[in-house]
Amino acid sequence: MLYAQVVLPLAQPMYSFSVDEALGVVEGDAVVVQFGPSRYYTGIVWSLSSERPSYPRIKPILKRLYSAPLLTPEAQRLWEWMAEYYMCSVGEVMRLALPSLAKPSATSLAALDERSIEPPMESFVALTPELRTEEALAAYAEQHSRRAPRRTAVMDRIAALAIERNASDGFVPRRLVDATAEQLADLRKRGLVLSEQRPVERSHSATEFLLPTLSEAQAHALAAIRKAHSDNKVALLHGVTGSGKTEIYVHLIADALAAGRDVVMLVPEIVITSQLIERLERIFEGRTTTYHSRLTALRRGQTFLRLALARGGELVVGVRSSLFLPVHRGALVIVDEEHDPSFKQSDMQPRYNARDMAVVMSKTHAAKVVLGSATPALESYLNALAGKYAYVELKERWGEGVLPEVIVSDTIRSVKRGERKTHFNFDLLNHISRSLAAGEQAILFQNRRGYAPYLQCRTCGYSPRCPHCNVTLTEHRATRRMECHYCGYTIERPQVCPNCETQDIATMGFGTEKVEEEISRLFPEARVDRLDGDTSTSERAFKQIVHRFESRETDILVGTQILTKGFDFAGVTTVGILNADNLLTTPDFRASERAFQLMMQVAGRAGRRNDRGRVVVQTSQPKHPVIQYVASGDYHAMARTELAEREAFGYPPYAHLIRLTLSNADYELLRHASHALAEAMRRKFGARVMGPVSAAREMLRGEHRSELMLKIESGASMSRARKLLREAIAVVAEAKEYKSVKIYVDVDAS
Repeated sequence: MLYAQVVLPLAQPMYSFSVDEALGVVEGDAVVVQFGPSRYYTGIVWSLSSERPSYPRIKPILKRLYSAPLLTPEAQRLWEWMAEYYMCSVGEVMRLALPSLAKPSATSLAALDERSIEPPMESFVALTPELRTEEALAAYAEQHSRRAPRRTAVMDRIAALAIERNASDGFVPRRLVDATAEQLADLRKRGLVLSEQRPVERSHSATEFLLPTLSEAQAHALAAIRKAHSDNKVALLHGVTGSGKTEIYVHLIADALAAGRDVVMLVPEIVITSQLIERLERIFEGRTTTYHSRLTALRRGQTFLRLALARGGELVVGVRSSLFLPVHRGALVIVDEEHDPSFKQSDMQPRYNARDMAVVMSKTHAAKVVLGSATPALESYLNALAGKYAYVELKERWGEGVLPEVIVSDTIRSVKRGERKTHFNFDLLNHISRSLAAGEQAILFQNRRGYAPYLQCRTCGYSPRCPHCNVTLTEHRATRRMECHYCGYTIERPQVCPNCETQDIATMGFGTEKVEEEISRLFPEARVDRLDGDTSTSERAFKQIVHRFESRETDILVGTQILTKGFDFAGVTTVGILNADNLLTTPDFRASERAFQLMMQVAGRAGRRNDRGRVVVQTSQPKHPVIQYVASGDYHAMARTELAEREAFGYPPYAHLIRLTLSNADYELLRHASHALAEAMRRKFGARVMGPVSAAREMLRGEHRSELMLKIESGASMSRARKLLREAIAVVAEAKEYKSVKIYVDVDAS
């Protein structure tokens, strides 16, 4: 009798089940098991053993789900590493990694069968074995061609396709056979043709692609990356905006696909990369698959299963969850815009960083990894300086493009001189006028959506707040409502202050909706559009806005940081950054780094063709070091300054930060639990523990939240630290009085 250790998609350890050898179960298989009195789950067979577990009653595996393992040994090693490093169970990794329909669960086997899916299937047909020789088919045709010419023609076509496609078993895709369903049914009835359903496979016949011509600098960069991969090193491609990093990616992808290897290309947000995906689909026709949360559950499940059963040689373009797709050993993994914060999972376990996981895959999957950015994360940059990564730099824009001129516009000085209208300095308005007069376009960046961040009564100071999250509500003028951007709570915009009953309620600050309104009033002849979370509620709406701007049906595009990623608009010569101060004052040790990255990325949208663009940065702190680094475009100076400061104060990348967030509806219970956990941690870590303090969002969806931070210096054992931290958490988590308090762990907190 065999026994299987099975992982279930729960925050639970692995459990043992008995195996009927007739099922043919192997490691990595998806199986159905009963867990508890009336619940059936899909589990993954992690290991098999003939040694019986010690507990008395062992339930059997009820069913094997798919014809091949769902998980490769490489994927198992990756999941184990994630569970250990990010302090969660392998079951929690499974819950996040597999699409819902690939791991159905239900209260009965019948209901589970209804929820399960199969890979997308395709009809195949073949001549019966006795007709597959040339002589046998010729003899049949001689006897029947006059009475049934159409029947023999269909059989000839099937035979010819089998030879053409080198189909050893004689089966060819039904779609290639020019015959009606009735004709094929007649052939099957006569015993002349066989048919069966097989999983859909992508065409992998093409191994040569129409690739872009590289400049001398790009060719050197490509050679350097290939050299790094031959030395089994991760490559960091640091190329200024518009330097042509995508062209280098395309050549690397072609190398991998021609060799039959898989490619995973990670992008920060799939909906904003439509230009990139369309280009890749043109070059690698039939090889490109997208994978992201906006696809239907059925599509995601079928894609996962199809790739699990495929033989390799596909390009997947997707967001961070694409790393969990079943790619084969030796895959190429590209992380574009590797610095982007969206690669960090923040709302459920495991709270992983996809960039870091790609680097781990270079070991678990022997993957070839490229990290690309115009403004690399300081962690990646330091690894390159230390020689852990190969560092490849592109300093100039591709073709005739030149980097834009950056103009720092002092907001305070403009106000004093009367050189400002509403939220726009004359410096910016003049450059917008120049661009519009020349038939060019402008982009305005404001990193807040909505009309105004909050309302305030000028008589008593009252501001409408969310009762569930304790944050101010944002005004949305288009809907005449106030909205919480964390939980979705909304109310009508108050006309009278509910506190003092005056009508003296004013909008405070400004968002993209207000910018759009005001710039339309200042330039009434210009066609203005807005791109943010409120206008791009669907992929279709997003593409329509982008298409209008790309085809120059609009002149000015107002937007949030969606604008910073991956766009190539030929007509843009002016970019305005409206409130740089807001980026610099975030209470976060990464504020300066991220402000620089965001401003450089949005600045990169200007002047991507022959004409040099202008970027106007509006700020009340024109001498701020980050503003000066943006003005000079000096990433290396910014990185040196920030790294020196981080080292002095012991922040990443010179230390690991682990954030513990506690939440409960009872504030007093939460406070006591937080101090109990802090005391348990200090007994093990001493002064490395900071807090507890109220979380940045101290209340969320009706629950109070507090935080503790643990700082582990570089050189200390992270595995030892995690072990001690688990012991400290157990002291509180297992205490009866704190049973209802939730504790979330975020390793390498951002």
